[in-house]
Amino acid sequence: MELKLKRDLLNESYTLGTLSIDGVHFCYTVEDVVRHEGVKVAGKTAIPYGKYKVILNMSNRFKKIMPLLLNVKNFEGVRIHAGNTALDTEGCIIVGTVREPNGVSLSRVCYTKLMAILLKAKEINLTIE
Repeated sequence: MELKLKRDLLNESYTLGTLSIDGVHFCYTVEDVVRHEGVKVAGKTAIPYGKYKVILNMSNRFKKIMPLLLNVKNFEGVRIHAGNTALDTEGCIIVGTVREPNGVSLSRVCYTKLMAILLKAKEINLTIE
């Protein structure tokens, strides 16, 4: 399964984008601020552009099975999860059904649908552009 996150609105407070699955639009995303390569503000920086393998495993923080991005340079524990704005993340990717001016809404509904799809996948890859 191929996930693609296309970042299309970057500003000083957050980053908005769209997530597609195997080339078909699935939802909207919100992340922390995209910064120049090598610059990181702990808990307030989006992960670098690139390709990542995604696995599903138990999150100690959230106490449930969740998507985890592997081998993210200078980051640990990057997940895809529910939330509404960049204030709800520390480098992770938040998904939502509706795009809002500074984030997403209907996030839990979207996340539940996403997990149902991901649980059926044999392999998951994510490209961030």
